Amino acid sequence: MSTHLTGGALGRPAAAPTRKRKIAMSNPVKIVAILAARPGKASDLKALLDSMLAPSRAEPGNLRYDLWRDQSDPARFVLDELYADDDAVAAHRASAHFQRYLSVISDLAERIAVTLDPVFVA
Repeated sequence: MSTHLTGGALGRPAAAPTRKRKIAMSNPVKIVAILAARPGKASDLKALLDSMLAPSRAEPGNLRYDLWRDQSDPARFVLDELYADDDAVAAHRASAHFQRYLSVISDLAERIAVTLDPVFVA
């Protein structure tokens, strides 16, 4: 019986190939939003985005709601959202906290949002 070895001084056996698993949810929806604060509005934008975290994470269909800040531009933020399905996205968009966000976001930032369906998620 021959063992395939990888290169290197230790000659360890090659790892068995791993299989990626498909996501277990039926029809999850991911939203990635990039928000660039308007001049002088970065702290107001961050405060607004911070205020969205707890109520959005508490929504029944929300699976993830994370806020990121660009390392090279502290006035640029990324929202990474994951919902159980389209109904959960609709419920989020109908919520009071999202409606408040919509009412002020254009004054605070330029934004790009992309709504994604899974193709192959590990």
